[in-house]
Amino acid sequence: MRTTIRLNPALLKQVKQKALAQQKTFTNVVEEALASWVQGGPIGAKKARRIKLPKSGKGGLLPGVDLDSNSSLMDRMDGLL
Repeated sequence: MRTTIRLNPALLKQVKQKALAQQKTFTNVVEEALASWVQGGPIGAKKARRIKLPKSGKGGLLPGVDLDSNSSLMDRMDGLL
């Protein structure tokens, strides 16, 4: 099926060069990119994977930490409290 798309000239040039280097047609590149986007979301995006972060201590806040006070938190991080 034929259709018309408008692309930034610089992007069009890059796509054509890459397609040529990979011995693909411009149509193949567009079809692959659109199929990938339809199936899995943004092009080039990797699926998020879970990682385990190391745990230490018993958790919770240190004594005297007030999460409702930005200035208090900044002072504590700067070592003023």
